[in-house]
Amino acid sequence: MKYETQKVALPFFMVAMALFALQIVFGLAAAAAYVWPHFMSEAMPFNITRTSHTNLLIVWLLIGFMGCTYYLMPEEAENEIYSPNLAYFQLALFAIAGAGALISYQFGIHEGRHYLEQPLWAKLVITVSFLLFLFNTSLTMLKGRRTAINMVLMLGLWLAAVFWLFAFYNPDNLALDKLWWWWIVHIWVEGVWELIMASLLGYLLIKMTGVDREVIEKWLYVIVGLALFSGLLGTGHHYYWIGTPAYWQPIGSIFSTLEVIPFFAMVVFAFYMFWKGSRNHPNKAAMLWTLGSAAVAFFGAGVWGFMHTLSWINYYTHGTQVTAAHGHLAFYGAYVMLVLGVITYAMPQLRRVQPYNQVLNMWAFWIMTSAMWFMTFTLTFAGVVQTHLQRVLGMNFMQIQEQLDLFYIMRFGTGIFVGIAALMFIYAVFAPAREQVPATSRPLTANE
Repeated sequence: MKYETQKVALPFFMVAMALFALQIVFGLAAAAAYVWPHFMSEAMPFNITRTSHTNLLIVWLLIGFMGCTYYLMPEEAENEIYSPNLAYFQLALFAIAGAGALISYQFGIHEGRHYLEQPLWAKLVITVSFLLFLFNTSLTMLKGRRTAINMVLMLGLWLAAVFWLFAFYNPDNLALDKLWWWWIVHIWVEGVWELIMASLLGYLLIKMTGVDREVIEKWLYVIVGLALFSGLLGTGHHYYWIGTPAYWQPIGSIFSTLEVIPFFAMVVFAFYMFWKGSRNHPNKAAMLWTLGSAAVAFFGAGVWGFMHTLSWINYYTHGTQVTAAHGHLAFYGAYVMLVLGVITYAMPQLRRVQPYNQVLNMWAFWIMTSAMWFMTFTLTFAGVVQTHLQRVLGMNFMQIQEQLDLFYIMRFGTGIFVGIAALMFIYAVFAPAREQVPATSRPLTANE
């Protein structure tokens, strides 16, 4: 590490990985309910299991983003973190709010809005924690060097906080509620979070390829412009069937199609920088996660999103397993893989050892990514069958579920492999590791 306060990132990574594991547990429980409908139905109804699964995803990714920011900010700003103690305090606040909300769900205490089910007190604590985080990191940047990487990153984080404020607005009219609800759920993941993704991707490529910073920063500005241009009005693809004016159908279709472009640009950006720069970085596992993130995000968020985003297609596919296929692969590629990539890159420096357990880490990559792809194909096929039977032939919803049993069994099986790979990854980055023998050490004799 170049700066001592980069170690602030370590507890954030540890908490994030613990919640990642817990998210997979709840995901497996939800997948099991599709196979065995009465699985844990009295102890934990399906709606609570699913709420816990999706909320844990958002919480651990946000904690992961915070850890990534605390790790890279000192290097980018060439300045120590403004207040490490404040960072630890806001992590504790965020963890308390997340844990409190999760426990509340088990007792049926929630606001009922998908992704925004947190009780009011938890929302307030999360807001305070996030503002403390932004205060700490913004001062660190303002007192030091400002680069395209840290400015785009902070822009994305500040905008995420701004749009989060719509979580406190809950009108009685359901159509109006959905109109503003998407300003958080869509604009986060298909707008401002893409700024966070692009800046983290740019940071990793600067560190691991050796390509000149100016070249990478130019690409970064292009990607940011494309993401904001397409992502903001791309919200329209959620406005097709909620009671909004008909003009949202052409607007949503056009700008949703354009949303593919920034993800394609990220793929070209990542692989071109890798080809242009050095391929000899010792942390091969981190490079694998970095390139994999760009590629899988393009297919998950870009291609699978485009498959059912046009209004005349979405008329049939919305609310089916096609949406679940897109959501799983998009989140995994764009955000999960990238956070795991930063953790893989940062942990050797945080633990002051050479890159370690790389083979196990790369096995985790291939098993987890293959399982997510298989899950995506399974859910896509299930969604196509469901669309035809339900929206074309008009069959009853529950009758159709019986026709999808095989797909649900395969989805549950792939979830098990995702869980195994996650445990492999966590062991690879946190388990004991031997330090590399310094080159100046004398060689051991046969007797030694």
